[in-house]
Amino acid sequence: MANIFYEESGQFKAAQIVQKNDASYQADTQHGKRVKIKTSNVFFEFNGNMDDFMQSAQAEANDMDTELLWESVGADEFSFESAAQEYFGAKPNTIQQAATLMALYAAPMYFHKKNKGIFKAAPEDVLKQALAAIERKAQQDAQMQSWADALVSGSLPDEIATELPQILHAPDKQSLAYKAFHKAADALKMSAYELAKHTGGITSVPQYLLQRFEIKYFPRGTSFPQIDVPTLPENLQVADVQAFSIDDLSTTEVDDALSVQDLGNGVKRVGIHIAAPALGIQAASEMEDIVLQRLSTVYFPANKITMLPENWVGAFSLDEGKNVPAFSIYFDVDADYQLSEPESRIELVPIVANLRIQNIEPFFNSETGVGNADNPQFPFHAECLYLLELAQQLQKQRDRFPDPSLPKKYDYGIDFDENDKVIITRRERGSPIDTLVSEMMILANTSWAKLLHDKELGGLFRVQPSGRVRMSTHSEPHIGMNVAHYGWFTSPLRRACDYINQKQLQAALNGSAPRFAKNDSDLFVALNNFETAYTAYRAFQDMMESYWAMVWLQQENVREINAVLLKDDLVRLEGVPLVARATGIPMEIAPKSMLKLAVQEVDTETQFVALKYLAVVPNAAPVAEDDESA
Repeated sequence: MANIFYEESGQFKAAQIVQKNDASYQADTQHGKRVKIKTSNVFFEFNGNMDDFMQSAQAEANDMDTELLWESVGADEFSFESAAQEYFGAKPNTIQQAATLMALYAAPMYFHKKNKGIFKAAPEDVLKQALAAIERKAQQDAQMQSWADALVSGSLPDEIATELPQILHAPDKQSLAYKAFHKAADALKMSAYELAKHTGGITSVPQYLLQRFEIKYFPRGTSFPQIDVPTLPENLQVADVQAFSIDDLSTTEVDDALSVQDLGNGVKRVGIHIAAPALGIQAASEMEDIVLQRLSTVYFPANKITMLPENWVGAFSLDEGKNVPAFSIYFDVDADYQLSEPESRIELVPIVANLRIQNIEPFFNSETGVGNADNPQFPFHAECLYLLELAQQLQKQRDRFPDPSLPKKYDYGIDFDENDKVIITRRERGSPIDTLVSEMMILANTSWAKLLHDKELGGLFRVQPSGRVRMSTHSEPHIGMNVAHYGWFTSPLRRACDYINQKQLQAALNGSAPRFAKNDSDLFVALNNFETAYTAYRAFQDMMESYWAMVWLQQENVREINAVLLKDDLVRLEGVPLVARATGIPMEIAPKSMLKLAVQEVDTETQFVALKYLAVVPNAAPVAEDDESA
């Protein structure tokens, strides 16, 4: 019974000859399938049982000494027949010939295929390199398996721990650590996050989210290089004021302060004083590079990543008890709350007090009242009362006095008590303190934006000539705030936008060359970078607040909650900083309606909350739109 031994797609096969032609064979394979096989693919014919032949050839090939075969064939090209002769002797049988072919194909690093059945032995130096590579691969595979086994058992090898942030959030999929980690995850049928938690590499969702954020936006880490604060100008005059700031207890970057002086005849001089890091940061310096890379302080519950190093914040923050360099703007305000033309200066400002909102709000709020100047409850109480009156008049002058018929809106804060219990605080938007501070900042921001515009200096302006608010390098009206010019100047310790505007303001006040020309391409780059980063940082803050809001819902065992319908099935929960989707909301319910929802499930690990519509809250007032932040 005549058979053929041939190659097909890199595999050796045998078939029984049915018909032989010059260019091809008709044959039946070992599995009984009739096929057409080109003569060029056939090595030789043989007799006997095909299955026995193939098993014997493979067993013989497995026993062959590859290194001895390599030494036997010499340096020139050779055929498989001659190789079989050298290895087995003068007249190798067909099984030995087939075994030789199998051995040659199985060792491509030793034998380079040149043609059908023709090979050339690899040069010794090339072979050594190839064998070394194989050994390295074997060692790497062994190391990878060792790491994977440790991960499966719940251990976290040091080498994996070092690379874990990258493995989770910015992986090099060719690294051994990544391959070992995902081999273990596949074995346990876990997600990457679940395996990281299983091995102790990640302890919580917030840690995981923060790590992901830092890998993306702070790939070189959040620490700062050591940069000394330069000596500040010595010719700054000390302002004849007693300034005070109003901030949250957690605020460490005190950007703004206020002062009020009585000039007599019903006239008061109001000063707005802004921290002056622009005085210490030189153009194109290492410190400016940091500002333009970080672009903003990042806030999230009970923590933050500052834009400036601690020593720079300490040098320029308007802290109590210091004379601090500041950009000041003054207005003389008459008895009818009409303002003089502004006067801007760069000066040293005595900061007499850092008022903290939590301490003064009990005596200065819309519920129990703001008190009176004859019975002050905290330092600068009388000045705050005057500034509140002025702020309310400024709102009326801008035609933006709040509608008292609308429901109150709140901003929410998240903190933790000594037992790590989640505490959600709320602060009324448009409260007396909020109105006082925001209107004073709007006054400074609009005035300095106009100054840059009048002097034809570029900057980063907030504009809304129509449609949505956007940023621009030249001033346009802001119809939402009803002002002709607007930009952010009042948070230069926390926002690169404000720092850039302060550098431009510095040039306007002292007559020096501006940091950015009006159409400077770097200004456009800074604008785009700032907008992108500011949006991303805000999204991260919202995500972290949403997570802790879910923890609070779980912690307080909330079963029903009110929410405002934003659109379709999207709702904003009342009392917590959380926007989510709810099922079952009838299509006819209008946006801004107040709904009652059932809280069916909260899964903080997957950051999921299941909400179901129950009813419309009767007699609920419509919700006001969000306002532009000062």
